[in-house]
Amino acid sequence: MKLRTNAVNSFEIISYYTGYVVLCTALLMIIPVLTALVFTEWSAVLDFLISMAIATIVGIVLTGIGWRTKQNKANIQWKHGFVIAAFSWFVLMILCAIPYCLSGHLGSVLDACFDVMSGFTTTGLVMTQNLDHLSSALNMWRHMLTFIGGQGMVVLALTIMVRETSGAYRLYVGEAKDIELVPNVKGTARIIWKISMIYLTVGTTALWIDGMAIGLKPVSAFLHALYIFESAWSTGGFAPMTQNIMYYHSLSYETITIVIFILGSFNFGLHYAIWQGKRKELLKNIETQSFFITSFIACTLAVYSLSKAHVYPDIISAFRRIVYNVLSAHTTTGFGNVYARQFALEWGDFGILIMVVVMLIGGSACSTAGGFKGLRVGIVFKGLIMDVKKLLYSERSRKAYKFHHIKDQLLNDSVVKSSSLIIICYLVLFGIGTMMGTFYGYPLASSAFEAASVTGNVGLSIGVTSPAMPTVMKIYYIIAMYMGRLEFLSVFALFGYVAGGIKKLCTKSIKIAF
Repeated sequence: MKLRTNAVNSFEIISYYTGYVVLCTALLMIIPVLTALVFTEWSAVLDFLISMAIATIVGIVLTGIGWRTKQNKANIQWKHGFVIAAFSWFVLMILCAIPYCLSGHLGSVLDACFDVMSGFTTTGLVMTQNLDHLSSALNMWRHMLTFIGGQGMVVLALTIMVRETSGAYRLYVGEAKDIELVPNVKGTARIIWKISMIYLTVGTTALWIDGMAIGLKPVSAFLHALYIFESAWSTGGFAPMTQNIMYYHSLSYETITIVIFILGSFNFGLHYAIWQGKRKELLKNIETQSFFITSFIACTLAVYSLSKAHVYPDIISAFRRIVYNVLSAHTTTGFGNVYARQFALEWGDFGILIMVVVMLIGGSACSTAGGFKGLRVGIVFKGLIMDVKKLLYSERSRKAYKFHHIKDQLLNDSVVKSSSLIIICYLVLFGIGTMMGTFYGYPLASSAFEAASVTGNVGLSIGVTSPAMPTVMKIYYIIAMYMGRLEFLSVFALFGYVAGGIKKLCTKSIKIAF
C-alpha cells in the first residue's frame, strides 16, 4: 500500500511541475501573437491563439492532476527533478510544434517536432520549407524557442515562481545545469536570465546598427538583429534566411556574431564572476584554457590544410570561411557562411575530421553550448597527467591534485570517472548516428559530420538533414539532440520511470489474470 502511495505521489509531483513549465511556455505565445498583430499576419494570429489554447488546456490538466503536490508542499526528490526536466521537454516539443504545423511550412508533424527539438536544444538544423517567406510571428517563435532553450525551459519556470520551491535545485540540475551563482536557486535562475537579457540588449543594438550600415531597412535590420543575437547567444544556429549568415555578405556582421557566440558558449558562472570583478577567472578557468587551446589548434590545422590545398588562398577568406566555421562548430552555434556541400566537396576528409572533433568537444558546462564540454576534456586530460605523476612519485606521496573552475576543486578518480562516462555516452551516440547514416547510403564522412552535429547540438549540415531523409533517421536525430542537450541522465531517468511503470502495470495484469 505504501509503495502504491509513493508511486501516486511521484506521478502527481511530475505532473504538477510539468504542467507548470507548460503553462509558462504557453504564456510566451503572447509574443508571436502580438508580432502577428503588428505585421497584420491574421492567419498567424489564429495559428498561435489555437496553439496557446491547446497548450494552456494541457498545462491546466497536468497541474490539476498534481494539485495535491502544491497543497501538501511535497518535496521534489532527485528522480523527480530529472524526470520532470526530460518529460517537460518532450511534452513541449509536441505543443510548440502546433504553430509550425498550422503554418503549412512543414511537410509533416514529425518535421515540425524535429524543428522544435532543434530549437530547444540549440542545435539549429532546419526542416522548415520556404524559410525565406515565413511569417514574422513564426520567425519570432522559432528564435524565441532557441533563446529560451539555451537558458532552459525549467530555468525559465523557476525564474517566475512566486516563492521558493522545496527541492527546486533538483529541477535545475535535471536540465543539465549544476552551478549555483547564489545560494537561492530561484535567484540563480534570475541571474542567468538577467545576464542573457543584458547581452540581448547590447548585442541586438550592435547588430541592428551594423545591419542598417550594410543596407537593411530599419525594421528589417532590427528583426534580423534580434533573431541572429538570440541564435548566436544561445549557440543555436537558426537564422531567418535560407542562406544563414551568407545572406548578409558582411565581414563586420560575421565578426559581431563571433564575439556573441563565443560569449554565449562560456559558463554563466564565469560571466557572473567577471561581472563581480574577478577578471583573472577568464585565464585561470579550466574551461576557457581548454577552449582557447583546442580552438587555436583546430583553426591552425584547418587554415594550414585548406590553404595548402588552395581552397581559400588569402587571409580574409581564410578567416571568414575557415576560422568562422571552425569557431561556430566548436561553440556548437551552427552558423555557416559556406554552402553545406562545400564541406564535402572542398574541405576534404581532414577538414571534416577537424569539424567533427570540435563539434563533439563543444563549449562550456552550464552554458548555452552543447557537446561533451571543455570542462570534461580538461578534467580527463588533467586526470591522465595525475595518474602519470602518481606512477612516477613515491607511493608514500599523498599530494592533492586540483583544477580551477570558478574556484579550486579537488581532482580525484570519481570526478575523472564521471567526466569520462559522459564523454563515452556522447561517443556512443555519435557512433550510432554515423552507422545509421552509412546504413542509409550516405558517405562515411558525411554521416560522421551530421552525427557529430546532432550529438553536439551544433546545427551545421553537410547536406544530410532534409525533409527527404529517412523517417528513422529523423527520429534518431531528435533523440540524439534531446539526449545530448540534457546530457543523458534526465532522459535515462525518464526512460527508467516509464519502464518501471510499464513493468508494474504488467505485473498487476498478470496477477489479476491468474
